[in-house]
Amino acid sequence: MSDTVFAPATPFGGALAIIRISGDDAKAVLDGCFSRNVAHGSILHGSIVRDGVLLDDCMAAFFKAPHSYTGEDMAELYIHGSYAVARSIFDYLCELGARPAQAGEFTKRAFINGKLDLSEAEAVMDVINSKTALGAREALLQLKGAVNDEIRGIEDELTDALAGLDAAMDYPDELEEDVFSSLPEKLSDCYKRLIELERRGLGRRLIRDGARVTIVGKPNAGKSSLLNALCGEDRAIVTSIAGTTRDALTEHIDIFGIPVLLTDTAGLRETGDEVERIGVSRAKEAVRNADLLLVAIDASVPWSDECDALIEECGETPKLIVLCKGDLDVKIYESAAKNATGIEAVTVSAITKEGMDELRTAIADMLLPDKSETHITNMRHIEAVAQAAQYLYGSWRLTDWDCLATDIERALEALSRITGRQVDAEVIDRIFERFCVGK
Repeated sequence: MSDTVFAPATPFGGALAIIRISGDDAKAVLDGCFSRNVAHGSILHGSIVRDGVLLDDCMAAFFKAPHSYTGEDMAELYIHGSYAVARSIFDYLCELGARPAQAGEFTKRAFINGKLDLSEAEAVMDVINSKTALGAREALLQLKGAVNDEIRGIEDELTDALAGLDAAMDYPDELEEDVFSSLPEKLSDCYKRLIELERRGLGRRLIRDGARVTIVGKPNAGKSSLLNALCGEDRAIVTSIAGTTRDALTEHIDIFGIPVLLTDTAGLRETGDEVERIGVSRAKEAVRNADLLLVAIDASVPWSDECDALIEECGETPKLIVLCKGDLDVKIYESAAKNATGIEAVTVSAITKEGMDELRTAIADMLLPDKSETHITNMRHIEAVAQAAQYLYGSWRLTDWDCLATDIERALEALSRITGRQVDAEVIDRIFERFCVGK
């Protein structure tokens, strides 16, 4: 990648904007457009003048290869955020021999130049796309190599096992008994670690993609009031008339750093009203698609067969019973609800807000029970880990050493697609095409 490229690293239209330049001729392009000579690691105030016309009064910085984000010579111009100013400078940079960068080209160059491995490079985009502070923290941990460290640890174990296996097969007369005797435990341990990474990754993916939490219940159970209380504002119409909610109402909220798409649904009941019947049908669809159901039950009315039928209608989707209207004369207590169903229950009042913090904590605990630090949030990585685990499954029971060596090699190949040790150019291009221009 010998071309020198440029792109905006920030949006235009504000007070300031940044233009990033990278490539073999980055210093020459900077010297050609900026009024002062900028040394490595320095930032200076100056101007950009083209054919005697002042384009902008700005600042510039320069970073000598390999001490830059891309690993190449790299410069940055800190200009005023006007679109007109930016366009004129873009034209000037093209005249000086630079070309506009493609999407993700700066991070792709950082990967090719060894500044980032593939998992760290993809984490850059996850940081940019983070919906919550927790999502950003998870992506930053990956950017700092937390995922890569764990994957490389498993790779090292498998590489050692493969090396010992190959040596034993090539030199059987010098075979040491512990080469084979230690294999079952080592391979079983690697398999368990991969399965655990996959399990945590699938759960932690909710941080990046968001969780679908659906409020379900009978009419007038307090579903809409519950949605309003969780949102912190009146989003759903609340009346004492059963069947007020006719359609699914969705809101995006943040539950302790987990992005949640919260859905209020029509009350589940048989009805002759055509509009309400459509709403009930959509409610049932929302139940099927949910990651977690908040089963709203009116705590001021004794437990009945209808409550049991409602729980059964929710199927196998994870559930949390929410005993609404806790400010009234309570007839159902949390312990009784849990004893009847085996499902955790929380009592709340949308009026007094009592129990709402406990509800938010319970939702977060159910969506994200594992609080350990190393998680895979990228679906491509999760699939690679799952494939590696599949190759290792039962490998510790194999007695055909050639087949065993092949399975270990395939597992290593799958893991290398995470770190970038072995990945084809088409996959790399596809990954970086998702990036924004300027990153």
